[in-house]
Amino acid sequence: MKKQAVSEALEILEATYPSAESELDFTNSFECLVATMLSAQCTDQRVNLITATLFKEIKGPEDVVQLSEEELQQKIRSCNYYKTKSKHLLAACQQLLAQHNGFIPNNREALMALPGVGRKTANVVLSNAFGVPALAVDTHVFRVSNRLGLVRAGDPLETEQQLMKTVPRDKWSAAHHWLILHGRRVCHARKPNCISCPLNHLCPTFTVSKQ
Repeated sequence: MKKQAVSEALEILEATYPSAESELDFTNSFECLVATMLSAQCTDQRVNLITATLFKEIKGPEDVVQLSEEELQQKIRSCNYYKTKSKHLLAACQQLLAQHNGFIPNNREALMALPGVGRKTANVVLSNAFGVPALAVDTHVFRVSNRLGLVRAGDPLETEQQLMKTVPRDKWSAAHHWLILHGRRVCHARKPNCISCPLNHLCPTFTVSKQ
């Protein structure tokens, strides 16, 4: 996609989703980290139901480490892969206490060193909790950005790297939310609603589909 088309696409996305933000519920960096870890392969709505109760009981890593793995499992049982997530969350909180005095680090390397935290989760926390420009690539961002021609990438890391070159730095965090919402509401994985898409005149996938 040419530079002028990229600018137009971003303007349309911003106008379409002017108040786009994370759909996870959290009030601080610790809650942001926990909610994001739980959201892997699980809907934001389900995570919010879980954390509505969980965050009344745990206020920081020091509360989590008081629980056994089995006790934590019961608190997040309705979350997909709850056993693995319980193990990672408990280990991450132990590491936060041992290495960061219980605080959530605000750099990618330290975040990714925590058990269960990959690049996407680290970028989400940096962006949403600390206001650091970052482009987290989930399945929606990967699908939509490739379909639109914003990138031509074969994996999330390559997608992130190309988007960082294509999208102005001050738009990184917002663009992440715009692409997610567009993927959820219009550019669905199986049956994208191309006819009503405000970007269809720019989208090479739509052009091909009309021929």
